[in-house]
Amino acid sequence: MIRFGIAGFGLHAVRRLMPGFALARNCTVVALSRRDADKAREAAARFAIPHVFASTEELCRCPEVDAVLVTTPNACHLRDVLTTVAAGKPVLCEKPMGMNADECRQMVEAARHAGVLLGVAQVFRFEESTARFRARVAAGDIGRPIFARAEFSYPGSGHPRTWLYNRAIAGGGPVADVGVHCIDALRYILQDEPRVVSALARSDERSGDVEAAASVSLEFERGTLATVLVSTRAQYRTPLEIVGDAGVLRADDALNVEQPVTLELWRDGKRVAEETVSNQIAYARQVDSFAGALESGETFPASGEDGWQNQIILDAAYRSMTSGNSQKVSSVRDARQ
Repeated sequence: MIRFGIAGFGLHAVRRLMPGFALARNCTVVALSRRDADKAREAAARFAIPHVFASTEELCRCPEVDAVLVTTPNACHLRDVLTTVAAGKPVLCEKPMGMNADECRQMVEAARHAGVLLGVAQVFRFEESTARFRARVAAGDIGRPIFARAEFSYPGSGHPRTWLYNRAIAGGGPVADVGVHCIDALRYILQDEPRVVSALARSDERSGDVEAAASVSLEFERGTLATVLVSTRAQYRTPLEIVGDAGVLRADDALNVEQPVTLELWRDGKRVAEETVSNQIAYARQVDSFAGALESGETFPASGEDGWQNQIILDAAYRSMTSGNSQKVSSVRDARQ
């Protein structure tokens, strides 16, 4: 049984992580850290978490903690991951892993030097819908993928995480917040890497100094053209569609974790197959997978290198928004050589 400490225990921990841990089979939460002492004690009492700390540093010194899940605001990830790694403890870091690719590089290199596992919490890799998309594409059910489309929008006005509208803390708007989920899901499903990215974005009077909506276009190495649409103004939706030369695989709200997802396979304008799956245990599968990697050496599907590669793509997208030009995407493999 792997004992986790959650650094930066806030809304995400309450809404998603703790329900996930409640369903997990081989890990549990024994500690949390939060700067607000009253809220920290309140959360510990609510979830029966025995150890409460005011900082990541203190949490990492707790001998009862086997691994740390970093859920602090994005600007704190580098410091908290390096602190955890320095303490010799494995760390699972929320997405986006850093504020820029250089921060991610520092995390990956520090973890490698210390010999500890670093993962990024790209939870869509643990969804059943994503697994089925990946398997069907790999099996050739739609032939060669030509187009791909992933969307993630939600009404973000009045969101309690107000730092999401501050670039200095969040690193960006919905491209960084949920676009990274879409980009990573496409990388995982297609088993391919983007090499060119272009992006357009729009801000408004409520979005602070980050974008409120954006369109990101990706050209993958094997030729698939993909579009990622994100917004904190549109209604909640997460559709996903892969169009091949022999068929189409699609699902409405494919990436949600609350409602059943129906995948449809279309050929020649007719629906020829469908299946309904559930993503409700995705968060449990994520932490159980990390625990399994620690206990038996299993490969964790969302490595620190994946977090770094995602950030390289995000950086290129933001450069494109500023310059108005397409940007080449470098590879973590090249950076490590």
